[in-house]
Amino acid sequence: MKITKEIKAGVLVIASISLFIWGYSYLKGKDILNNYKTIFVVYQNVEGLAATAPITINGLVVGQVADIKLQPNGEIVVQLQIKNDFPFSKTSLVAIYEPGLIGGKQLQIIPNFKDKALAVSGDTLSSSVKKGLTDLVSDKLAPLQQKIEKMVVNADLFLSNLNEVLDAKSKENLKNSISNLSKSIEGFNSVVDNANSILSNNKGNIDKTLSNLNKVSTDFSKISDSLSKANLTKVVNDLEKTLSNVDKIMNDVQSGKGSLGKIIKDDALYNNLEKTSKELELLVQDLRLNPTRYINVSLFGKKNKPYKNPTDSIKNVKN
Repeated sequence: MKITKEIKAGVLVIASISLFIWGYSYLKGKDILNNYKTIFVVYQNVEGLAATAPITINGLVVGQVADIKLQPNGEIVVQLQIKNDFPFSKTSLVAIYEPGLIGGKQLQIIPNFKDKALAVSGDTLSSSVKKGLTDLVSDKLAPLQQKIEKMVVNADLFLSNLNEVLDAKSKENLKNSISNLSKSIEGFNSVVDNANSILSNNKGNIDKTLSNLNKVSTDFSKISDSLSKANLTKVVNDLEKTLSNVDKIMNDVQSGKGSLGKIIKDDALYNNLEKTSKELELLVQDLRLNPTRYINVSLFGKKNKPYKNPTDSIKNVKN
């Protein structure tokens, strides 16, 4: 059987019309070749959402916006075209969000996995609007803008007050102060130059002094080593033992033990020593007043002088 030209032309026309209808529907957000379910969502404000905007679940594109219609009461009904391959519950939430700065608004289905009742074509889901990056930046920049404006006002007020304070005389004083400061810095630089010159001229002496310090440090290190090697523990122990013995001797003396203790503590010995001292003093006075009683040398037979009582002499001496 031969296919006539008329049949070929008819098939071509039908195919062209079908392709046109599919392309027109696809451009409007409807794919007539795939199996979709239609879901509706009501918003008060769609935040610039456009038709054919993608719909995602956990970042996966599962459909697109089919139609957006404004109702007489001011509400906006958005028609969603979602593939049947992605089931979700009736209590799931459909949120408008902004994936980026230039991507435009999109819809995100936030499924409720605890609810087992699946959404079917014709259901209306709950809606919400998430703040996009632009809104978040605006929220952060608004307080910062207020602070910057307040800072600018304060800076302007400060400059105005500064201009009022800095009159001609104050400006002249400020210039003089800066000039004096410059002179002080120049003088300080001169002092630094002189110090550098002194250090340069006495570099040899400084090096010698440092060398002597190094030598002293070395000698001190040797002394320290010698002290560390010495048996200081034994010396300290011997010293403690000696001090203990001295302390014991002092305790014995205080308690009247031993000869020294008896001399210090015995009143009778003290009285005897005092009595002996007085008798020795009387003897010396008697010897001075009556020397002939003890040394009798007479070449010419001269008589001795009458005896004088030394006690009276002592009393006269004392008086």
